[in-house]
Amino acid sequence: MAFEITADFLEKIVGLIYEKNDSAIKKLFAEVHFADIAEVLDEVNFEEAIYIIKLLDSEKTSEILTELDEDIREKILENLSAQEIADEVGEMDTDDAADIIGELSEERQKKVINALEDDDLAADIKELLSYEENTAGALMAKELVKVYETWTVAGCMRRIRGQAKEVTRVHSIYVVNKEDKLVGRLSLKDLIIAKSDQKIADIAKDTVDFVMVDEEDETVAKIMAKYDLEAIPVVDKNHVLLGRITIDDIVDVLKEEADKDYQMAAGLTQDVDSDDSILQLTKARLPWLFLGLIGGVGAFIIMEGFQSVFAKYATLFFFTPLIAAMAGNVGVQSSAIIVQGLANDDVKGSINSRLFKEMLLAALNGIILALFLFLFVWAYQGKLDLAMAISVSLVVVIIIAGLIGTFVPLFLNKRGIDPAIATGPFITTSNDIFGILIYFMIAKLILGI
Repeated sequence: MAFEITADFLEKIVGLIYEKNDSAIKKLFAEVHFADIAEVLDEVNFEEAIYIIKLLDSEKTSEILTELDEDIREKILENLSAQEIADEVGEMDTDDAADIIGELSEERQKKVINALEDDDLAADIKELLSYEENTAGALMAKELVKVYETWTVAGCMRRIRGQAKEVTRVHSIYVVNKEDKLVGRLSLKDLIIAKSDQKIADIAKDTVDFVMVDEEDETVAKIMAKYDLEAIPVVDKNHVLLGRITIDDIVDVLKEEADKDYQMAAGLTQDVDSDDSILQLTKARLPWLFLGLIGGVGAFIIMEGFQSVFAKYATLFFFTPLIAAMAGNVGVQSSAIIVQGLANDDVKGSINSRLFKEMLLAALNGIILALFLFLFVWAYQGKLDLAMAISVSLVVVIIIAGLIGTFVPLFLNKRGIDPAIATGPFITTSNDIFGILIYFMIAKLILGI
């Protein structure tokens, strides 16, 4: 049964903290998962959260810290001494430890690393912190099971028992040569069924997926998703085994990328959440809102240039929102499909073939919608030429919007710019302006004004 944070539970926790009944608090949290405790800390006030963190043992609180919201974790870390933080990260995997320490100032980073009792852990964290952010090196953990190709199965079994103690989950056993270069992999099944006197080189699989240490984390995520991997080794330019990346780290990458793309599509220029300050939220929203304002001004200028059309056919004015809305919707639909395909690495072939396909699709949808609109305008207004002008305009606008929605994200991707920007107000505003301009130009041409 899933753990549920109720008002009564929170009231009980706060009461125990007020009474300083430490034994009761420890007992209450004894069987609670660290992820659930992290949610509890999000609900209580800051002083109560600090009290709980300092009360529980480091083995549990180290896991809790990795689950906390970054803002809350930052405040908690500010109230812990360098030694207390060192005690916490000493219980973590190296990738999580490096992430936590990386959030501190350079001065505090040095103090925490110097306070670590395990010199090997300190060296591993320093190494991980040296890699550029959003690369495989910054994402990987140093914990893995590594064996040498010259070992026998019996000797290998003895040695990996010690290594496995430091590894939460053994996905694969990596085989290296005497220079520590990755040469293959083993599964636990391969090792168990092999004869004890066999050499590792004789039973190892020499085909092993890997990524370079400077590979972008998004590329790593695509590789692991494509080949359905739970873990992947990381090597340097000399093919020396450095660490491994596990699926839980990739899930975090995918979530962050999805959040970023969603916010960009909604017209937010930076990563924000609802708890950020008004100033931060304003900075994130204002640029795209300003773009929308420019778009509105552009639409006004275009419409002002067609006053003679309005004077004779005022009905055209009332269909302007429909044309603009259809242009924006079709553009967003087209760009969203392309952006999704680019993210999943499913977009193949030339840009021209994509544009041709989108043109045919938009033409089909446009004709179906235009037929309905033609009958409506003709029946409502009784003017065949007006109905023709509006419906033909709709077809052309939808085709152009579909082409823009397809071309822009492909173009941005070719230029190394995040194509997710094309699914937001950028594509909507541009299609609104083009849609209105095309609408009045075609209407003016057909109506002979």
